Amino acid sequence: MKQLIIVAGPTAVGKTAHAIELAQKYGTEIVSCDSRQFYRELNIGVARPSLDELNSVPHHFIACRSVEQPYNVYDYEHDAMMVVNTLFQSHDVVIAVGGSGLYIDSLVNGINYMPDPAPGLRERLTNDIAEGKLPEMLGKLRELDPEYYAVVDHSNPIRIQRALEVILTSGKTYTSFISKPLKNRDFDIKTIVLERSREELRDRINRRVDQMIDDGLLEEAKSLIHLRKLNTLNTVGYKEIFDHIDGKCSLPEAIVEIKNHTWQYARKQLNWLKRYMRQEG
Repeated sequence: MKQLIIVAGPTAVGKTAHAIELAQKYGTEIVSCDSRQFYRELNIGVARPSLDELNSVPHHFIACRSVEQPYNVYDYEHDAMMVVNTLFQSHDVVIAVGGSGLYIDSLVNGINYMPDPAPGLRERLTNDIAEGKLPEMLGKLRELDPEYYAVVDHSNPIRIQRALEVILTSGKTYTSFISKPLKNRDFDIKTIVLERSREELRDRINRRVDQMIDDGLLEEAKSLIHLRKLNTLNTVGYKEIFDHIDGKCSLPEAIVEIKNHTWQYARKQLNWLKRYMRQEG
């Protein structure tokens, strides 16, 4: 049977190197399920694989679209499954890699249909985010769906907005939609969740952020300032630098915030991935 091997884990744990090693071992290609690495404009701040890494093994869904082109997990599932099934025509094994839990889930089980937002709701929530009301939105999410609140990345406004759209439109929790029995795949799936000690992972995160600064994250953020109102840019690594550019904090303070927020994000990723850890038992 054909096999999809998924390399998952928190940010900075070493997924890219492990996935490339496996792809070279099996003579196959890599499908990314990292939702921040889809976009051409985002490079340093999303820790996109280096050119050497990208050239060592064929990669799919890296820098494949613009941040100005809306893309969601339903579109991704459709596109990614087309790529996976095409690759299976000439490969027995395909490697998928990423830390975006919902996108990993879409490959493993598919995504259930969710209702489109009620008229005007998306615009209202988008405006709320633009006006800095993300904390209030998080409070609403905690009230209406505490289970999803516990695992979602609190600094990812796209996920928070989508959950609230579904909840407020349907009157049901977002968790009830994403936890339903989903599709059966006609290939074998093996999930490898990479782990490191708390101390080592935090050190790797801190060193990665320092490297991002050395590589030019400040300059990259400045080049994207005209796009900062897009939800995709309201994410760890960019929003803190935007605050610095706005004069709200010094660069060293922004760097500390990026490290702290990235660590918080990594912990959320681990909570989401516990289901796969249990499966691999």
